[in-house]
Parts: sequence; C-alpha cells; structure tokens
Amino acid sequence: MPPFDYESACIKVRKAEDAWNLQKPEQIALAYSPDSQWRNRSEFISGREEIVAFLQRKWSKELDYRLIKEIWAYRENRIAVRFAYEWHNASGDWFRSYGNENWQFDELGLMAQRHASINDVAIKESERKFKWDAGVRPADYPSLSDLGL
Repeated sequence: MPPFDYESACIKVRKAEDAWNLQKPEQIALAYSPDSQWRNRSEFISGREEIVAFLQRKWSKELDYRLIKEIWAYRENRIAVRFAYEWHNASGDWFRSYGNENWQFDELGLMAQRHASINDVAIKESERKFKWDAGVRPADYPSLSDLGL
C-alpha cells in the first residue's frame, strides 16, 4: 500500500511479475482500479474489461511468454520498472521485448495508471535467457541485471 518504501515497492513489482507470468487476465485485472487508465505501446486502455480483453489478445499471439521485471525507482504512490520478456509467434519466430513502465496507485493500492513503452527485438531460439517452466519465475532465477539485460 502507498506510500511505498523500497521493500514494499520491490514486493509490488515481484507480485506484478508473478501475476503476468501466470497469465490469468481476470485475476490480473483485479490489481487495477476499476477505472484504471493504460497506455501500452500505442494502445490506450480504460477499465478492467478492456484490460482483460487486451491481455487475452496479447497472450494469444505472444506464445511461451516469460517476463522479468526490476524496480527502477519509487516515490510515495508511484513505481517505475524496467522489464524484458521473451515470446514467440505462431510461426516460431522468437523475440525479446524490452520496456519501461510507470505505475501510479490509488489509496487502496490498486494501480490507477500504467504507462508502458516497449520495443521488440528478434532473437534466435538459442539466444533465449528466460527458460524456466511456464508460470512464476523461480526465486533463485537471475534478475535482469544478473543476466546483463
């Protein structure tokens, strides 16, 4: 809950990563305020129903999705993260997507705003670094910084 200190901000970031790696859009949407506003790349999303629809579309094309988030900064009711995720399309082409997110939370600790900037880089399957089984990243798996990303 805001205001965040370093420890609580890190917990919030890891919980968000874990939720996205589980890929359950309806559950994920509950972490956002009912009127949450997003900018994801060039798409603007408003409210939980649109969040669910967005995530369903996302994971229907971004297959074998694996995500790592890392805290960048925090203050009061805001957290900034950097992240990377790996995925492949239906043709088997692999990508690593790099991005930054700015989050603002309401007084209940729900995310009211999410602004995401993301770039996709084609990679070979042999260049993948996120190779855990589907689901939550294991606690002992390296961070983005540890992986040199």
